Amino acid sequence: MRIAQVAPLYESVPPQAYGGTERVVSYLTEELVRRGHEVTLFASGDSRTEAELVACCSRSLRLDHGCRDQLAYHLVMLEQVCRRASEFDIIHFHVDYLHLPISVRQRYAHLTTLHGRLDFPEVEMVHRHYPSIPLVSISNDQRKPLPRANWQGTVYHGLPLDLYSFREHPDEYLLFLGRISREKRVDRAIEIATGAGLKLKIAAKVDKADQEYFDNEVKPLLENPLIEFIGEVGGKDKQDLMARALAFLFPIDWPEPFGLVMIESMACGTPVIAWPNGSVPEIMEDGVTGFIVTSIEEAVQAVRKMSGVSRAGCRKAFEQRFSAGRMAEDYLRIYNRVACTPGKQGPGFGMHGDGEAVRSMRLGDLP
Repeated sequence: MRIAQVAPLYESVPPQAYGGTERVVSYLTEELVRRGHEVTLFASGDSRTEAELVACCSRSLRLDHGCRDQLAYHLVMLEQVCRRASEFDIIHFHVDYLHLPISVRQRYAHLTTLHGRLDFPEVEMVHRHYPSIPLVSISNDQRKPLPRANWQGTVYHGLPLDLYSFREHPDEYLLFLGRISREKRVDRAIEIATGAGLKLKIAAKVDKADQEYFDNEVKPLLENPLIEFIGEVGGKDKQDLMARALAFLFPIDWPEPFGLVMIESMACGTPVIAWPNGSVPEIMEDGVTGFIVTSIEEAVQAVRKMSGVSRAGCRKAFEQRFSAGRMAEDYLRIYNRVACTPGKQGPGFGMHGDGEAVRSMRLGDLP
């Protein structure tokens, strides 16, 4: 197939450090190329890919301190996509709802993966105006706020099998990795570690929007000698931290759409301790890939039960459910169905006669 992947421009593809959406776009793009498909990637100029790269800005916008209007670059990118639309069998958007006013008026085959949370009234309002747009969710829980949207399926994220190395014997520390924000609950992670009497390594970035929260509420907690704040990490440093950890802490307090770090941890053989919010019960298997808990006390007990969790079993679960190959296969099935639909995405595409959206599907239900 001739496939266009349209990525956000905030980070490179793949990102240099933090950046879940861009990382997934990279894994999908490279796997599609490996399978012989003709892929064009619309992304920032510092992206690295075996696909044809259309550089829509010279470098990722987060790192371009001279950029004062990030939206402008995205609008120019969408113009570039539209001008080349006839070259592709399908255009796969990863830019949230930014392209909807354009795509709904075109006849090209397209698909949109929604990577973020959907439980805001403004998001519901936008999608109510574009009911025919074919969408993919990254977990079944993610789509709950938009039950009548034109869902084409749920496709869980996947990673290359050789991206992370399995480690059988861990060190004696816990890990919190990702981003410092109120809903990620690093304070819970600190409380779990101190309750268990184990060292906690915090490898996380602090965005400007979260700087005040970090300074006022997190920094004072870092004075405990058991707590080590490392900051943002990527590449080999990230893999080493994950692979050597006794357990990965994911004490979230929000409806997580997927949680890429959970499957990254499983790929290393490191069990996860998580709260049952958002996608967590779909991604984790309690007692097999870690423990799902609802309190600090349960989390501390889970840490003490880590010897009963097979790290090889965590890795096996990752290989069976969350490989990049599986992700590409799932998307290709949807691509073929969408691209072969008569009339492409004209009014009413993908809708049943009674106006109901395509039924909610798990991966095993995809035709």
